[in-house]
Amino acid sequence: MGSYQSESRYYLHIQLTGIEPPIWRKIVVPGAISLHTLHKMLQVVMGWENAHLYLFRLTINEKTTIYGLPDPDWERADIRIRDSRRTKLDATVWTDWLKLTYEYDLGDSWMHQITIEKIEHLDDENLNEDALWITPRCLAGERACPPEDVGGIGGYALFLEAWQNPTHPEHTRLRQWAGAYYNPELFSVQQVNSALAVVD
Repeated sequence: MGSYQSESRYYLHIQLTGIEPPIWRKIVVPGAISLHTLHKMLQVVMGWENAHLYLFRLTINEKTTIYGLPDPDWERADIRIRDSRRTKLDATVWTDWLKLTYEYDLGDSWMHQITIEKIEHLDDENLNEDALWITPRCLAGERACPPEDVGGIGGYALFLEAWQNPTHPEHTRLRQWAGAYYNPELFSVQQVNSALAVVD
């Protein structure tokens, strides 16, 4: 993905809600990216496969705005979805107390709570000089995200029960389905950053 020219960098904590022990990541991204680009980065750092629709929800003063890719085939008449490709992160989330959630796969409904831990801005005296160059990167994280299409939180709990128990009747099938390299406890910052570097 390379570096972005930006006047700010955002430190984000992302946690998949409803799962214990928690599945989480810490990342730093430039404020100049669109929410759609943030979506692509979240797919990489969490470990999803970008195979489903997504939505961002931003709550300000108890009013929620929804961002995604507008599609008349699935939009509900009572919900207005703003185009995430035309929405910059730093123009939408300008302070760390705002509540931003990210939903991936509207069937399994994986909800991610995004906490803005810190926003760093260029000093005023430097704004007219070279802008800050930022390479998106993952700083930390724990545990792999669930396998794609496992069936939401409930399906993931059933999957783990079978995956961890060799005597479970579904153990062998689900191990094969998830793949030989899947381990719910494993997460590699180095592998994620290598993948993040080639996202367009």
